[in-house]
Amino acid sequence: MTTGAHDHAPRGAIEQHDRARQRRGQSFDGKTELVVQGPHVLREDLEILQLMTGAIGIEPLTRARCDAYRLHEPASAAGVREACEAADYDFALVPHDEPWSRVGLVALDMDSTLITIECIDEIAALRGIGDDVARITAAAMRGEIDFRASLERRVALLAGMPETDLLRVYDERLQVSPGAVELLDACRSNGTTTLLVSGGFTFFTERLKARLPLDFTLANVLEIVDGRLTGRISGSIVDADAKATRFSELAQQCRSEGGLAVAIGDGANDIPMLAAADVSIAYRAKPRVRANAMHAIDHCDLDGVLNLFG
Repeated sequence: MTTGAHDHAPRGAIEQHDRARQRRGQSFDGKTELVVQGPHVLREDLEILQLMTGAIGIEPLTRARCDAYRLHEPASAAGVREACEAADYDFALVPHDEPWSRVGLVALDMDSTLITIECIDEIAALRGIGDDVARITAAAMRGEIDFRASLERRVALLAGMPETDLLRVYDERLQVSPGAVELLDACRSNGTTTLLVSGGFTFFTERLKARLPLDFTLANVLEIVDGRLTGRISGSIVDADAKATRFSELAQQCRSEGGLAVAIGDGANDIPMLAAADVSIAYRAKPRVRANAMHAIDHCDLDGVLNLFG
């Protein structure tokens, strides 16, 4: 296991955890544990991490399909980021007394989180303007341009396309992210409320709600007249603030019952929602999003979220 700095490692991961501990009253006093997970975690790497951190024991975790372990009571996290990123492992510093049974709400973004594609990019690809729209989408998700303006601009480019093209994208190109079904099934078994909240479109969120164990959805409505897209959004635009507002409404009810509210996303328009969460997770996310989340999952599937709780 390489323990030196890794040239391609996302920066600020330990700092994320430091900020999270400050917000949640954590410290290295026997109340914090280290979760390490990845597609394949080597035993010798775990032993090195145990020596580095001074953890008193290693416990295998079995909730997700990836290899996962909890290192109990680490005394330090020095070098953990560099070591884990060099080995392509995800890691998280978590409270030892935060059980999955307390999670009352899980909210997920749709595009590139619950599903593997950006729907608007795939719709545009059918018109032959996929690259142009994808560039705008990528800039918006990095937070380089205003999401609301970028959405209006992208949707305008779709004017005149038949509604059947949306169904083609859903049937032929949309795939649920690996581990998503397992995560949502675990939510249902736990009695956890689920929210799919998206700056994308109800055409897709409502079909996913009928297909998966999702309780609530929020997304934009594409205006369709005579079976064709008009290039406009019908009603209010669901942007970062709208996503955070809906999440906060459900989170308030969750917390009133003693539960934890968890948010998962990948793009800049998820940041306000992540900030409103008790536990925020950047999933295969842009660097700016990782810098604003408590935890990041870059190598495991979505069911790796389950391993962050006791």
